[in-house]
Amino acid sequence: MIRVQYFARYREVLGLDEEVLAQSFASLAQVREHLLSRGAAWQVLAESSLMCARNQELCSLNEPLSDGDEVAFFPTVTGG
Repeated sequence: MIRVQYFARYREVLGLDEEVLAQSFASLAQVREHLLSRGAAWQVLAESSLMCARNQELCSLNEPLSDGDEVAFFPTVTGG
């Protein structure tokens, strides 16, 4: 089981802030591929500027996952 959280614009586009995936995934990249396979709106997660975290620590899509992990996807935040 992996808990997935969506922040900022991703939450708005997808219409949800979190969900639980019952499957096991070896990496964040596999989670993203699974989500992208859902269709049109989910393509927002294909952005090259996508940022992610595992258990509240920034990481890359290559980050390995374990059952019970919490992952988060969010767009790059810029300020002025």
